[in-house]
Amino acid sequence: MRNLTTAPVTAESGQSRARQRRWKSFYMNLRKNKAALLGGYFLFFVIVASIIGPFLTRYDPTIVDYSSKLLKPSADHWFGTDHNGRDIFTRIVHGMHLTLSVGFISVIIGAAFGIILGIISGYYGGKLDSIIMRITDVMLAFPGILLALAIVSVLGKSLFNVIIAVSIFSIPTFARIVRGSTLAVRKLEYIDAMRSLGASDSRIIFKHILPNISSPIIVQATLRIAVAILTASGLSFLGLGAQPPTPEWGAMLNDGRNYITEHPHVALFPGLSIVLVVVAFNLLGDGLRDVLDPKTKK
Repeated sequence: MRNLTTAPVTAESGQSRARQRRWKSFYMNLRKNKAALLGGYFLFFVIVASIIGPFLTRYDPTIVDYSSKLLKPSADHWFGTDHNGRDIFTRIVHGMHLTLSVGFISVIIGAAFGIILGIISGYYGGKLDSIIMRITDVMLAFPGILLALAIVSVLGKSLFNVIIAVSIFSIPTFARIVRGSTLAVRKLEYIDAMRSLGASDSRIIFKHILPNISSPIIVQATLRIAVAILTASGLSFLGLGAQPPTPEWGAMLNDGRNYITEHPHVALFPGLSIVLVVVAFNLLGDGLRDVLDPKTKK
């Protein structure tokens, strides 16, 4: 009885220690890339600030105050005010969750559909593979921003439609990567062994193939968030995304372009916020690729 009761506990503790060792090894390898670690810490700060920041700001991001318009950065207004007298720092903090939400949600949706199509194409092959890949080729033939611009033009101006547009043009990229990884894993001997043992296609796909191709998916998702944020900000800058008075960074950049000569701070800080977040995601994505993809390890 003693052995029966202690065995499960020992097994669970062993699995817990193994997970801790894997995470420790992952972090130690990531630490070797200082730029990736810096990007990760910066993104962690931005995510935390997007959650708690709106509760700590002094001003309302949408209320107009013409008596305080176009003030330069000061102790009262750290980033100055815009042409409507709204505090720019407050609007940037409130706009963080919008910008990050667009990036994360659109990539999650695009990745979900892309993974499904890529696995189906790579695992089953044949005519289904040809049809899916030809459709993705057509979509990849268009620049991402141009395809998203066309989709938003058809659906209408709104942040929700921007998310749909960015999700759609993210699908073919994930489908291509997942298909290639699936083709490589499908040829391994243990997949043939699972088939010979009578395992169903769904079990092979979800229990054996998908976990083994997760690394390139994670890397691509991280890099794709940067593209999604940049695209969504570009659409808002063109007036097709978030509509006034929503404190979205691309829309704020559009508001500040008319004052860039005499009052550069109106456009400087929203633009700088976009640049820093996009660069941070790219740095983190490059670091994750070095750690998770064995082919890139030196």
